[in-house]
Amino acid sequence: MSITLEWDKVKNISEYILQYNNGTDMEKNISVSEEGPIKYEVSPLTAMTKYNFTLITVFEGVSSTGYSFTAVTAPRNAEEFKKNGQNETSITLGWKTVPNIDNYILAFNGKNISISNSTEEYTVSNLTDGTRYTFTLFTVFGNVSSSGVNCIAVTAPQSVNHVTVVHQNETSTTLEWDKVKNISEYILQYKNSTDMEKNISVSEEGPIKYEVSPLTAMTKYNFTLITVFEGVSSTGYSFTAVTAPRNTEEFKKNSQDETSITLEWRTVPNIDNYILAFNGKNISISNSTEEYTVSNLTDGTRYNFTLFTVFENVKSSGVNCIAVTAPKNVHNVTVTQNENSITLTWEKVNDTLTYILEYDSGNIVIGKNDMDGYTTSGASVTCVVSSLTAGTNYSFTLFTVFENVNSSGYNFSAPTVPPVVPWVSVTERFTNNITLEWENMNKAWQYQLQINGGVLHSSSVRIVVTSLQPGTKYDFSLTTMFAGLRSTPYTNFTVTAIDCASADWKVTNSSIEAKIEGLFSNATAHNGSNGYVSDGRENVSFTGLYPGATYQISLVYEKSSRVFLQCEHKLTILPPNLNAHCEHWAAGYSVLIKWTDPEGEWTNAEVNVTGKTHTVASPETKIIINGFQPAKKYKVSVTSLSGLRRSSEPHVFYCQTDPRGVIAGSVFGVLLFGLLVALVVFIFLKRPDIISRKKSSFIGGSKVSNTQSKSIPAAKFPDHFHQLSLDENRGFSEEYECLAPVGTDQTRKTANLPENKAKNRFSNVLPYDWCRVKLTTSDPDGISDYINANYMPGYSSNREYIATQGPLPSTVNDFWRMIWEQRVKRIVMVTNCIEGGRVSLQENLKMFYC
Repeated sequence: MSITLEWDKVKNISEYILQYNNGTDMEKNISVSEEGPIKYEVSPLTAMTKYNFTLITVFEGVSSTGYSFTAVTAPRNAEEFKKNGQNETSITLGWKTVPNIDNYILAFNGKNISISNSTEEYTVSNLTDGTRYTFTLFTVFGNVSSSGVNCIAVTAPQSVNHVTVVHQNETSTTLEWDKVKNISEYILQYKNSTDMEKNISVSEEGPIKYEVSPLTAMTKYNFTLITVFEGVSSTGYSFTAVTAPRNTEEFKKNSQDETSITLEWRTVPNIDNYILAFNGKNISISNSTEEYTVSNLTDGTRYNFTLFTVFENVKSSGVNCIAVTAPKNVHNVTVTQNENSITLTWEKVNDTLTYILEYDSGNIVIGKNDMDGYTTSGASVTCVVSSLTAGTNYSFTLFTVFENVNSSGYNFSAPTVPPVVPWVSVTERFTNNITLEWENMNKAWQYQLQINGGVLHSSSVRIVVTSLQPGTKYDFSLTTMFAGLRSTPYTNFTVTAIDCASADWKVTNSSIEAKIEGLFSNATAHNGSNGYVSDGRENVSFTGLYPGATYQISLVYEKSSRVFLQCEHKLTILPPNLNAHCEHWAAGYSVLIKWTDPEGEWTNAEVNVTGKTHTVASPETKIIINGFQPAKKYKVSVTSLSGLRRSSEPHVFYCQTDPRGVIAGSVFGVLLFGLLVALVVFIFLKRPDIISRKKSSFIGGSKVSNTQSKSIPAAKFPDHFHQLSLDENRGFSEEYECLAPVGTDQTRKTANLPENKAKNRFSNVLPYDWCRVKLTTSDPDGISDYINANYMPGYSSNREYIATQGPLPSTVNDFWRMIWEQRVKRIVMVTNCIEGGRVSLQENLKMFYC
């Protein structure tokens, strides 16, 4: 340490003495030869010490009184003068304090800053960022500064003003920023599983671009970009950036229609949303969506879709899907058809030439090139669908095709023309109706029959044509109809049958004749062994026939090699006449009547004596009849029957009974008369009141007149009833027998039909045709409606009662059926349970009456 003194020579004297104390008294002889002011360094001294100096001028050995002054040595410099910190506008300096000094002076950029002696750190503010500064720190003691120590420091540079993320993908992020005062050194700090720091040094002018990689996809990073100037970092610009999320997978079209396309993809977890871009539009879609329908599109149009995944507003690179909307359907299809093909015509859709036609039997792809059955003419397309089944309704779907995408399809149906029926059979021919049947080709078809000037429709394969004329030829045509289409008609003819039964047949015991109305070509008659042919076209006549035989008469009509049986009718001609006689039998109380077996067929012989008829079945030729009186003459008639036919004339003769019993009868009569007289006298004496009855007749019996009945006054009716009741009601029996011929002139044809005979208990107790009870039946022949029963008039109605026979075993069901249908409330039995030794009532009725 030293102090340098300077003074001017005293009259150019060169010798001086400098006295001072430095622990001990010190004296320095100074001799100088130089001209001008003298400089002298006093050393070694103790730093930061105040010294009292005396400078004595010496001239030729003589000292002056001396010039006394004080001076101090400079303090020592501060140690460890350094930069403690800085920011963009300040630098903080630090040092070790120097004890006992007065203060510090900090000098930089021509500025001196006085700092208290106790300060160890000082912040220089209001500096310029990113600037190099040289600082000098002086210690000051007694206004003397130390030599000073230097410290070079720079302010922190500014942080970048903004960082732009110019690009992201799944593994990197590209950043861009402007240089700070042309500084080229930067540090980028971020964390990617570990703390990362990138030193960036660039030499290029202009903005800096830097790609940070490798990074993790769809990750948010916190970045700090630090500007570095001469090793000093800025505070740093902090920002965040994210890497792009990964693209979705399996992005594809799911479906489409004319105005929309449905897209689908596999979801990407943890993203914010999706963006679907197409045609300059961006559609935001929620992150949970796997399918999205884009609507309001144009039919038959190609669209390029890009689907981005979005995370923190960063999109993925995007995946593309090209899809088209379905084209429009054809507007209308015109249909023409025949039995085996359907021709379709439609207008093109947007000039499209590709179509697909689907139908029940397959499909047709209609391409741009003409093909069999496919033609284009201007704006229309024609397609012929062939090899179809006649009379079938086909369901069609016509698709317009655009870039392999079908329209939703235009649905329509079209039928083929039904075929003509292969045959029509006349299964039933009656006098007024016929039944036509034909092959059952398809249940869905309808049929139209034209006949007799009228039109009939049927959904079945059977039609009954009514209201026709007997024996008449009818032309007919049958047309198959299906879905409004008509087949070629099937044409033919038929003839109605003739009602032979209604003809006026005139029969004898050897001939049959009748006039027949209606068409027939010939007539034949057969009795099983012989056949006869009638001449003539209208009048039928057969002669030389066997008496009593039954003939099958057949009328046929022939036309166009076809034979029609017009009618068949059975007729029994009159049986042969019988030649009979009687013989005595049983002492005149019976007669034996015999007859010869005639030439011809007969089934029964009816013998009528005293109004009573007795029937004898063939081949028996005799009958014994009881209940006659000896020595009397009786009128007898014998008639042959063949079925219901009677011989033309009955054989009538008188039969004389055996007179041999008359004598014995006379004697017995006298004795009986005497007995009666005695009896009358006895009664007269004992009971004269009986004899005195008015209108009393014979006591021994009743007498019923056979004369024509007459009115009986009501007052006399009790006596009349009494007379009829005598002799075991003999009078009633005789009156009842007188009723036998009543009503025999009324027709009983239905009861005598062969099929109904078995339903009659007695052959002579039959219902009249005009008032018989008819059972309900659906049989058009009216056979099964028969029961042996007649309506009877009552007080309030002509049909108030029903008289019927006791039911046979075969008619019990019909009996109860009639009771049910006629709603009968009461049943009265007027017969005995057993009559003539025969059961007259069936078992199921005995429980009620017997």
